[in-house]
Amino acid sequence: MTPRRVLFLCSRHRLRSPTAAAVFNGRPGLEVDSAGLADDADTPLDAEQLDWADLVVVMERQHARRLRQRFAHRLKGKRVVTLDIPDDYDFMQPELVALLERRVAPLLR
Repeated sequence: MTPRRVLFLCSRHRLRSPTAAAVFNGRPGLEVDSAGLADDADTPLDAEQLDWADLVVVMERQHARRLRQRFAHRLKGKRVVTLDIPDDYDFMQPELVALLERRVAPLLR
């Protein structure tokens, strides 16, 4: 079975998307990656990551808008899901991990 490839995106790739990647990395049937959409992101999103992904998960609606503005031509046939998780958490904060588990797990079934 081909693994499902999930790309997590937030603004600066410092807290939310790296946490999501850490939480879901190593799960059977999944490959994960993460990046940021801001110009000053620690790991800026590149086109190859989008080409690789089957499912793109963004933290906020503004991320989905920015993604479509910059990469619309690369999103054809891709599912983009917004989790509505604000930038209120630290890296691997237990509340963030629990929220990610609740909101992402149903997408992976």
